[in-house]
Amino acid sequence: MQTAVGVFGGDSYSDGVNVPALMVENVGNSSRPAISSLNCPPFIAVESCREHLGVRPCDKRRNISEYRHLFPAIDFSLAKNDEDILWKADVRETNEEVAARGVKFINWLWTRKENEIVVVSHSGLLYHTLKLFGSDCHPIVKEEISKHLANCELRSMVLVDRSMLGSDSCYSNYPGKIPSGLDLPSDIADDKHPEKGNIN
Repeated sequence: MQTAVGVFGGDSYSDGVNVPALMVENVGNSSRPAISSLNCPPFIAVESCREHLGVRPCDKRRNISEYRHLFPAIDFSLAKNDEDILWKADVRETNEEVAARGVKFINWLWTRKENEIVVVSHSGLLYHTLKLFGSDCHPIVKEEISKHLANCELRSMVLVDRSMLGSDSCYSNYPGKIPSGLDLPSDIADDKHPEKGNIN
């Protein structure tokens, strides 16, 4: 959360400002000032948008009650339990389970009304989830989608709900139907179909 707040948060928090701090001062012994939520987009903590779960203590989250104190303006209402009941000391989540959780998160994204959403998460979740997508794309696109993310990497993506494109199956991310017939440059099309002439 510190990364998200640092990148997308407001200015330093000032006493007297009538909005909750996005992050209080010195979170994680960082010696950083508090950050204001003034003029910031909404921040929502989503339980399924986390790193591999289990075994490694660094992947266990704190109690939500602690986070609420440290990040007062972040919405933690989607967390069903104060304690981290998903993390198990003796069972490490498989890559397939991480990917399934990531797909669950993407399905949740579809329920949001916003057109632009920033997802801040760990690379493992994003890597294993995104590897499931793009099989119907050009191999270069599939390769790009499936690359592991570097630490603190920003990557822009467009998610397309193909169910909104119509009843025909679509194999591209173009938001509309693929025109029937040859896809020729206009000058070649004019030569091949002179009866249609230049209609410009």
